[in-house]
Amino acid sequence: MSPSFSSRMHRGLLASTALLLAPLGCATSSQAGAARDEAALRTDEPPRVKPKWGLVIHGGAGVISRENLTPEREAAMRAALTEALQAGHAVLAKGGRSLDAVTAAIRVLEDSPYFNAGKGAVFNHDGVNELDAAVMDGRTRMAGAVAGVHHIQNPIDLARRVMEKSPHVMMVGDGAEAFAQSQGMPLVDAKYFYTEERWQGLQRALEQERAKGAPPAEQGQPSTQGQSPAQPPAQPATPAQPPTQGATPATPGQPVAPAQPSSPAQPPASTQPPPSKQGQPATPAQPQPGSSLTPGVDPITGDHKFGTVGAVALDMDGNLAAGTSTGGMTNKRFGRVGDSPIIGAGTYADERCAVSATGHGEFFIRYTVARDICARVEYQDLPLPEAASYVVNDVLVKAGGEGGVIAMDRQGHVAMPFNSSGMYRGYIGEDGTPTVAIFQQP
Repeated sequence: MSPSFSSRMHRGLLASTALLLAPLGCATSSQAGAARDEAALRTDEPPRVKPKWGLVIHGGAGVISRENLTPEREAAMRAALTEALQAGHAVLAKGGRSLDAVTAAIRVLEDSPYFNAGKGAVFNHDGVNELDAAVMDGRTRMAGAVAGVHHIQNPIDLARRVMEKSPHVMMVGDGAEAFAQSQGMPLVDAKYFYTEERWQGLQRALEQERAKGAPPAEQGQPSTQGQSPAQPPAQPATPAQPPTQGATPATPGQPVAPAQPSSPAQPPASTQPPPSKQGQPATPAQPQPGSSLTPGVDPITGDHKFGTVGAVALDMDGNLAAGTSTGGMTNKRFGRVGDSPIIGAGTYADERCAVSATGHGEFFIRYTVARDICARVEYQDLPLPEAASYVVNDVLVKAGGEGGVIAMDRQGHVAMPFNSSGMYRGYIGEDGTPTVAIFQQP
């Protein structure tokens, strides 16, 4: 049965963009320009001009409210998104590959402290940054991914090295960093990733844990009551300190000694998902079994946000590519890895369709969101916007999964559906005009 009825039902309520890349507006820090871009990325009417190539990006989805985002911070984030679009466009305008455009755009976002990837990555429970990334070439179906790395300035570059310079698809942890060294990639000190905002986000999460008591066991894990790894030390716990030491110089090809994690401030505790706000899609009455993860809390805005960055692109030759990078969830534990580096869940590209996702990763993994969208395009012959909207606004909503995707097909159609109150997003077509939006309502 076609899901088109569901797509139409959600179209008026949730932000689901169905458009072709075209000169619909210019990203600007002015209120008028921002309002124009917000409206442009909500239109259901295709523009009159259909370009041959373009780029779409995102910087994470979640509860993003205007009242909690200062004009200065909003302007800075829009500027970073615009810079990323222009970096990708510069590659495509010269006849470059979609894969190069995707990595160029993501690299800009990884270097920004405003997004949860690279420089702006959040801290895990032990006060350590753990970074994940993936990239996929739709023309060849080649893919590369890394997870749980600590000293890689641009994880998207290492994911691409895995794809192009190894017979593997995914590498993790110290092994991935040893591979990076063998490829001549520098390792950065852990202090590079420290930002006061992210550190305060971890402290808030630890304070919430202290106030709530110990959590139930994770799904598939024995109870941690009275045992490691999540118990406080025998001595009275002290607040975790920012990382002061990172990678020491190492001989090329040899793994770097990982930074020592800090002690957690208090015993770990469960946190419940925030209640749904009026006007937002329904979420399950009960949390998923074993899930104690909640989206990171921005220490400046107080908003709940699933921090990820991603890009999809179509080049002049009609080839698609996708990439995603993230620092995961604030206060994550036990080496948790979300959907971003999982091919088919948070990242996917083939000859018809490219997708990068952002949201509560466990749901995107269970429902193989990125591949599901492209499979509906391939096997049901659905238009990309309809396929993407159905998966995000029907399948995920019914399961209780929050987040969104950016997607593009080989005809240049774009979809940006999300079932939360906001998603940092933007696109740029062959005319070189960047358009950036954040909120659900213009």
